[in-house]
Amino acid sequence: MRARLGDDIDDYCVKCKRIMNHSVVSLMGDEPAKVRCRTCHQDHDYRHEQPPPPKVDPRKAALFNEVLKTVAGAQPADGEAPAEADEKPKAKKKARA
Repeated sequence: MRARLGDDIDDYCVKCKRIMNHSVVSLMGDEPAKVRCRTCHQDHDYRHEQPPPPKVDPRKAALFNEVLKTVAGAQPADGEAPAEADEKPKAKKKARA
């Protein structure tokens, strides 16, 4: 793709968090280097329509896996429902004044 300054291309906008129309702001060789979103006017590097990878906190993932192991070990036998699931909480009646 031979791009020129001012060309309209689709790219992932970091601020809008969507693939939007962009204008080419700068070039490196024949490829766009920087683009400007035509919706929010944010300048950013050309991302080739790829969103950034999700941010995953390794501490949260490890903690989640530990909790999941304890929950998975306490599952009821086949066809049995836990006792807490049978009882529904009763709504309290409000006293009218």
